[in-house]
Amino acid sequence: MTDVVHIRHITEADWDGIVAIESRAYTALGLSEGRAALRSRAEISPGTCFVLDVGSGPAGYLLALPYPALRYPDLERTEEAVVPPQPAPATRNLHLHDIVVEEGLRGRGLGRRLLHHFTLTARARGYERISLIAVGRSDTFWSARGYTAHPGISPGGYGANAVYMSRAVPTDLGAQPEPTGVVPSGPSVPTKRADPRVPCP
Repeated sequence: MTDVVHIRHITEADWDGIVAIESRAYTALGLSEGRAALRSRAEISPGTCFVLDVGSGPAGYLLALPYPALRYPDLERTEEAVVPPQPAPATRNLHLHDIVVEEGLRGRGLGRRLLHHFTLTARARGYERISLIAVGRSDTFWSARGYTAHPGISPGGYGANAVYMSRAVPTDLGAQPEPTGVVPSGPSVPTKRADPRVPCP
C-alpha cells in the first residue's frame, strides 16, 4: 500500500497543523516558537515555504526566508519586530529556518524530498546561497549534504550545540520540483537526522 505525497505552498488552513507539528518537534528542546513567530517567517516569503501532505493530511513543513548571510531569526520575536522600517537591500541568501517531518513518518525519504523541492525552488528564484542553523547535533547530517559550518558564529537562542552553516545553491539538481509522488506506507525507521529543525538567519 502507498500514500500519495504532495508538496505545496502553505494556506491559512494549515497553521493549526504546522503549529502542532512544530510543538511536538521542539518543545522538549526548548526551541518551540509559537504560532505568531512561525507565521511571521512564512509571511516574509510565502513562495519558499511548504507543507508536505502524505495521504489525507499534513505530515511536515518547511519554512525559509531571505536573510542576510551570517544573520538569523530570533526565535523569541516575530519578523515584524526585527525587520527595519526601510526595505533592506535584496539578499541572495535564503535561510532555511525550519524543516520537520512527523516522527512516525521519518525514515521514508520524505525529508529528503522536501529538501530537494526547496533547493530547486531556491535555484529557480535566483538565490546563490542557503544558510541554516543546525540544532540538536544535526550538523553532521547537514555536512553530508554540502553545508559548511561557520565557526565564528555562535547562534544565540538555538541551544547549546547550534551551528550556523551554509552552502552554495547547487546547479546540478535536475529540472523542476516534483510536488507529487508516492511513498510506501507501513512501519518506518525513525531518524532525527532526516528531519531536524533548521532555524533561519
